[in-house]
Amino acid sequence: MTLEWALKNNGIDPKNDVFIDTSIAFAAMAGAFIGGTGDFVTLFEPLALQVEKQGYGYVVASVGELGGTVPYTAYNAKKSYIENNPKIIEGFTRAIQKGLNFVHNNAPEKIAQHIIDYFPDTSLNDVIAVVKRYKDIDSWYTTTKISEEDFNHVQTIMESAGELNKRAPYNKLINTSFSEE
Repeated sequence: MTLEWALKNNGIDPKNDVFIDTSIAFAAMAGAFIGGTGDFVTLFEPLALQVEKQGYGYVVASVGELGGTVPYTAYNAKKSYIENNPKIIEGFTRAIQKGLNFVHNNAPEKIAQHIIDYFPDTSLNDVIAVVKRYKDIDSWYTTTKISEEDFNHVQTIMESAGELNKRAPYNKLINTSFSEE
């Protein structure tokens, strides 16, 4: 949906000017692209870097950057759990904020050294390159709070793709009582 949004914002009609094949399983997209399916593919890092380094393609743009601020990753809990476990929710929120602060206050090399163990098939230099790419496009939020503007933006993207018929109310889904500013 964000790809379609980015295309539309750059004068390309995703329904008439291009064919977007959504039948390929997410985990198979790189292989399908390498095998000759499509002229473009959307991939997460570090896979995009690996495809590029192997000479199968080039990273030409970041869909995340072109799509605007999209609260892509969020954690969810039932209202009853939040009410019954406020210390856990607050602690988890503080931990996420601590991670965000670390990312914003450190160089890619230091960040990569701390996360390399989570990427056992990726070299330290590649993790550094990926972190640098994300930092260069200001990919990470500075706060755990999802703003109403960003929440509405992702719904606009979903509406534009024909995947959302009715907007969800911000104040019913986003709990900001534990957010760090």
